[in-house]
Amino acid sequence: FESIVLAPNYQVKRLHIHPGSSLSLQSHQHRSEHWVVVSGTATVVRDEETIYLETNSSVYINAGQKHRLSNETDVPLVVIEVQTGTYFGEDDIVRIEDDYNRV
Repeated sequence: FESIVLAPNYQVKRLHIHPGSSLSLQSHQHRSEHWVVVSGTATVVRDEETIYLETNSSVYINAGQKHRLSNETDVPLVVIEVQTGTYFGEDDIVRIEDDYNRV
């Protein structure tokens, strides 16, 4: 990811998800996330639902919701992530499942 803006109550990142890759299944206590697909197709797991997003579509993730972003296609996926909340540190990530064995 690339951090674009970090302010006291929000952060904006550009996420690059390679074909066939996924972020960890995770949740956050202190922030919500709004994902906007700017190129490619995303597969989003939010709690028990699976959502497919094309370019120019979005999804909102509440603080505390389990979520995962995946690229199940053979083309790159780019997502703009807007985080809102009170804390944006990486230690606010609770990893439930992770393809890269991070904790």
